[in-house]
Amino acid sequence: MNTQELSGMWNHLRMCHGIARRAVAAIPADKIHSRPIPSMRTPVELVVHTYATAVREMAEGVARGEITEPDEVGMVARIETREDLLALVDESWAAATRAVSSITDAQLKAIVKTYWDANGAPGYRYFGALQDEFLHHRGQLYVYLRALGQEPPMVWDFENNASEFRPQSHATA
Repeated sequence: MNTQELSGMWNHLRMCHGIARRAVAAIPADKIHSRPIPSMRTPVELVVHTYATAVREMAEGVARGEITEPDEVGMVARIETREDLLALVDESWAAATRAVSSITDAQLKAIVKTYWDANGAPGYRYFGALQDEFLHHRGQLYVYLRALGQEPPMVWDFENNASEFRPQSHATA
């Protein structure tokens, strides 16, 4: 993967994020700390893990050269409302986007150490993991929404995303 390929991947993930953000907004405000699926994370725990760790920390970690373990427990404890949760989503996405914009081809090829593997792997591999983790956890969020009696947004309904997360038009020659 090079920066051009990363840019294309991030653009697609940007649209998927628009749908995921709508899914987070659909969590009933009084159920963000509930456990709709026994033995699984709460909606807040799931969203914090997805956005603070899988999205933000992986992107910033590749830019830094080391992925560190965020304090998910502390973040979850500070989230009291759905608006707090959406603020974390927005801040995490913006920070990850800034990191992605700064990453060079050399950083994508460089070995990035992690808190789960001191030997690390090339930075580009973590963007594959980021994408897999994001889509996997978005699917879990859809299950949570259905268990809470909510209809999740259609997974390819990019046109109804907020304008910054809709498909970009391409100039034709």
